[in-house]
Amino acid sequence: MSAMTMSEKILAKHAGREAVNPGENVWVDVDVLMTHDVCGPGTIGVFKKHFGQNAKVWDREKVVIIPDHYIFTHDVMANRNVDVLRQFVKEQDLPYFYDVGTEKYKGVCHIALPEEGHTRPGEILFGTDSHTCTAGAFGEFATGIGNTDAGFVMGTGKLWLKVPPTMRFVFHGNLPPYLMAKDLILAVIGDIGVDGATYRAMEFDGDGVFALNIEERMTLCNMAIEAGGKNGIIPVDDVTRKYVNDRGQRSGNKPYTEYRSDADAQFIFEKVYDVTKLEPVVAKPHSPDNKAFVSEIQGTKLDRAYIGSCTGGKLTDFRAAAKVLQGHTVKIDTFIVPATTEVAKGLDTETVGGKSLRDIFLAAGAQIGDASCAACLGGPSDTFGRLNAPISCISTTNRNFPGRMGHKQAQVFLASPLTVAASAITGVIEDPRNFVA
Repeated sequence: MSAMTMSEKILAKHAGREAVNPGENVWVDVDVLMTHDVCGPGTIGVFKKHFGQNAKVWDREKVVIIPDHYIFTHDVMANRNVDVLRQFVKEQDLPYFYDVGTEKYKGVCHIALPEEGHTRPGEILFGTDSHTCTAGAFGEFATGIGNTDAGFVMGTGKLWLKVPPTMRFVFHGNLPPYLMAKDLILAVIGDIGVDGATYRAMEFDGDGVFALNIEERMTLCNMAIEAGGKNGIIPVDDVTRKYVNDRGQRSGNKPYTEYRSDADAQFIFEKVYDVTKLEPVVAKPHSPDNKAFVSEIQGTKLDRAYIGSCTGGKLTDFRAAAKVLQGHTVKIDTFIVPATTEVAKGLDTETVGGKSLRDIFLAAGAQIGDASCAACLGGPSDTFGRLNAPISCISTTNRNFPGRMGHKQAQVFLASPLTVAASAITGVIEDPRNFVA
């Protein structure tokens, strides 16, 4: 049998094959299908059109529905979308529905999925959201699909998929205190471009990756799509196992299988980074690959700072930001948005220098929103933190295309929570090395 990469092994297993090769088309069995309020109604419409108004999903235990994008708004159409989800969940008697306004509400789907035990090594996870690739941090094949494919999966539990070739990115060294995973992935995207990994798997490896906690690994995989990647994936280690095993009870403690790339597996591309030699990175408007080192554009005037989203709204992100903001006052409007309700609770229980993260943020003059996607995808005009004017914002989100966070003429710079927090204090793009030893 020929040597295979992690992604190839997972797809082969789910195709009932001993081996697969890049470029092959195979039918794969799906372990989890996720949808949310933006794409859920469309997916449901496709499902009912082709399988019947009274059809049942292929496996009610494998469908996860998470409203998270346009929920804290008075927009009638956005509210209607959530109502469509509620009706469908009731019809199908689905157990994994994290409805807004209830005790089960979670927040951003990509962080809620692992928190609730829906991400497991060796599985295939499809979601109607491009950043579903976040879950590759758990050693699974996770990728975003469209409403038509999702509607088909909803009815059959299968999907016709082309096996992607794999690119390998190896990080070595101990990450300096002024760098985060966001700097690493922005460096990669800047090097290969937003189309550099089009329909390719992006595998991350090396001692520099395994030194990261699970949340930072999620950040790496999250932005694989920003390079055009089909999926991002990281081999499993004890850090992965502990997280998955601790959360597994929430979704039934399902068994899982770990896969690693063979030593002689074929990679279509490989690049090695020494993280000790990297500088803080920013993506300038209007593309995630418009890379610059912070030192090159330091002093650029800003109007707003935003720390949140699936990429930058985890506890690790807020701990980093709080270490910078403690004892300082922000000079520009600064918005803090926890990804999930669990992270929101952590703002009160996690401390830096004896003070809770929430107290540090409020004392610095920041505004704190409810757990959700909030302004990351723009949304209705009353969305918390939305850019409703042609202003300049530095953000921990994952995209900075025109209009992504609201106004089409707004300028969005992507950066790590450390860089965003430092910039919030000075009102200009600031090097976090001036605040972090």
